[in-house]
Amino acid sequence: MRRGNVIILVLAVLMGGLAAFMARNWISAHATVSPPVGSIVLAATPLTFGTALTAENTVEAPWATGRLPEGAFATKLDLLKDGRRALLAPMARDEPVLKTKITGPGQRASLSALLEDGKRAVTVRVDDVRGVAGFVLPGDRVDVVLIRAVNRPNGPAENVSDILLQHVKVLAVDQLANERQETPTIAKAVTLEVETDQAQKILLATNIGKLSLILRQAGENHPAGVRRVTEGDLEGTAVVIPEPAAPAAPVASGAAGAVVEIVRGMRSEKYNVLRQN
Repeated sequence: MRRGNVIILVLAVLMGGLAAFMARNWISAHATVSPPVGSIVLAATPLTFGTALTAENTVEAPWATGRLPEGAFATKLDLLKDGRRALLAPMARDEPVLKTKITGPGQRASLSALLEDGKRAVTVRVDDVRGVAGFVLPGDRVDVVLIRAVNRPNGPAENVSDILLQHVKVLAVDQLANERQETPTIAKAVTLEVETDQAQKILLATNIGKLSLILRQAGENHPAGVRRVTEGDLEGTAVVIPEPAAPAAPVASGAAGAVVEIVRGMRSEKYNVLRQN
């Protein structure tokens, strides 16, 4: 073997070893788990709406980054130091306790604590039909429809349907404000979160006609084009069911006629033939 080839071989071995050493150090550095630098307060057990938070039903868990989620608490002391707090929404086990899901210090878990700034709560009376058969639940979005009778210039009054409000948040169904309720219930009243002028419209509309709710698709927030629907719009929408064909009149037993039988091979066919007078 030539001397130059030996030198090249030695250099290749050295470079390969250096590359393996550097790869090992890189893998070791990135495989090391950084120790937690803080903590976060979580629910120790599943908690329901209105539950008072205590040191027993919450737990501090390690948090790997220095920045907590917005509204989270680092320690139980931060959570409970200013007074008693209660849940405004159900929480699952190990779910972070956030300010948006709890009351302020010393407040009760009432419906007023669920209202956003500047919003009001107003209640609409419903039944099994106007309440979408009980499938309207807290947290859903609905449209409010007013059905009433209006006078026509030339003729009797007619019923009309108008969209009064769109994309309104449901706060509670009857006395339940549990957003994680999954089973439909036939409600008698639905409480909505609205602006002040919208609340006035709803209260006035209850004295004019009947209010019904239309359930919106989850996540849909685009206002739909609406117009008044009258009784005239219902014309031509009925489904026409054709009448069954009348059965053929039976041949009178006393009519003059004869039965002719024709045999073709192994098949026999009979025909009724009227006699000519």
